[in-house]
Amino acid sequence: MSVAGYLRFLLTALRMAIRALGQRKLRSSLTILGIIIGPAVIITIGAVVGGYSTYIINQVTSLGQNNIMITPSSDYTLTQDDLDYFRSLPGVDKAEPFYLIQAKAKRGADDLNVYIYFIDVDLILESIGGLKIKEGSPPPEGDIIGALIGYKVAYDDSGQLVNGVGDVVSVKYYLSVKKGSPEVKSANVVVRGILDEYGGALFFSPDQTIFMQFDAGSRIFGLKEWSGVLVRTVDPSHVKDFVQTVRDTYGEKVSVISFSAIADIVSSVTSAVGYVNQVAALSAIAVAVAGTTATMVTSVVERTKEIGVLKAIGYTNIHVVIMILSESLLMSIIAALTGTLLGIGGAFFFGSGGMTIRAGTEAFVLTAKPLFTPQLFMTAVGLTISVGILGGLLPAYMAAKVPPAVALRYE
Repeated sequence: MSVAGYLRFLLTALRMAIRALGQRKLRSSLTILGIIIGPAVIITIGAVVGGYSTYIINQVTSLGQNNIMITPSSDYTLTQDDLDYFRSLPGVDKAEPFYLIQAKAKRGADDLNVYIYFIDVDLILESIGGLKIKEGSPPPEGDIIGALIGYKVAYDDSGQLVNGVGDVVSVKYYLSVKKGSPEVKSANVVVRGILDEYGGALFFSPDQTIFMQFDAGSRIFGLKEWSGVLVRTVDPSHVKDFVQTVRDTYGEKVSVISFSAIADIVSSVTSAVGYVNQVAALSAIAVAVAGTTATMVTSVVERTKEIGVLKAIGYTNIHVVIMILSESLLMSIIAALTGTLLGIGGAFFFGSGGMTIRAGTEAFVLTAKPLFTPQLFMTAVGLTISVGILGGLLPAYMAAKVPPAVALRYE
C-alpha cells in the first residue's frame, strides 16, 4: 500500500473510531472520565508544588547563598571573642553582630508591627538581593537615630506616604529584664531613607522592617546581648566548611542557619513531593488502563461480525489492530486535552488561596503562581496517550485473531 493509501486508511479508521464512540456514548464517556484523572492530578499538583518550590528557593537565594546567620541558645551569650573567632575562619569576608527586636511603629493613626534590625546597614544592602532605596539614603556609620524603613512603614495601605524622609517615627518595644516582666519602652527614630517595595518574603519582610546602625541598639534602645552574628563568606563554596567548623566548635551553644542549605532542603522536599505525585498519577493511570481495556474488549465482542466483514473485504490483521487502537487512542487524546485544561484550572484554584505559615503568634501567607513547564505537560500527555496504547493492545490482538468465517456467523 502506498503512503497515500495508508493516509486514506488512517482517516477512515479515525472516522470509524468517532462513529464507534458516538454509538456507545455513556460507556465511552465514563472511560474518558476515568482517564482524565491522571493528567489532571499530574498538572495540578506538579504546577502548584513547582510554583511554591520556585518561590521559596528564589526567596532563600535572594538572601544570599554566601550569607550565614549565627544565633545563640538561651543560655549562651555571644561576645567580641566569638566575633573575632568567626572573622578568623577561612573564607570569611565579613562578620557583624546585630540586635533584633519586635516593635510597634506609628504610621499615621495606626500601630504597625515591625522588626528592627540594628546592624551595619551597608552590609544588609550588599548581602540581600532585591533591596533598593526608593527615597533618601541609608543612615551613615555613627548615626544612632537615623533609620532606613521598609515600604509599608512609610506608606499606608492606600499607598499614601505617611512617614517620609526626615520625619520622626515613634516606636514602642519590650525590653527584656533578668527578673520580672519585660519593660515597655519607647523611642523616636528619624527616617533617613525608604526602601522600595520588596513584596512577599519567606523569612522576614523588608517592607515591615526598620534598619538602624548597630550602636543604636545599645545606646538608644538599651539592648545589651547580641541577637546574633551575620557572616558573609567570600563565595558560596566556603559556606559548608564554615558551618561545619562552627557547629563542631560550639555544639548546642549556637544555631547556624545557612540559606544555601535551606534551598537544598527545599529542593529535596520538592523532589520527594514530586515523586509522590508521580506514584499517585501512575496509580490513576493503571486504573485507567484497566478501564480502557475492559471498554475496548466489550467493543470488540460487540463488533465481532463487523470485524469479520472487514476481513472478508480485504482488511488485514494490521488494519484491524490500527482500527481498534484508533478508538482507544481517540479516547485518550480527548482525556489528555480535557485533563490538561482541568489541571490548569485546578492549579490556579488551589494556588490562589496561598499557603499559611505560622511561627509562634505570627502568621503570614505565601502566594505563588503555578509553574507550568513543557516537561510537565509532556509527562501528563505522554502518560495519558500510553493509556490508549496499553489499554487497546489486548483488544486489538483479540480482534486481529478472529477468523473471518467465525466472525461472520457471530450473532
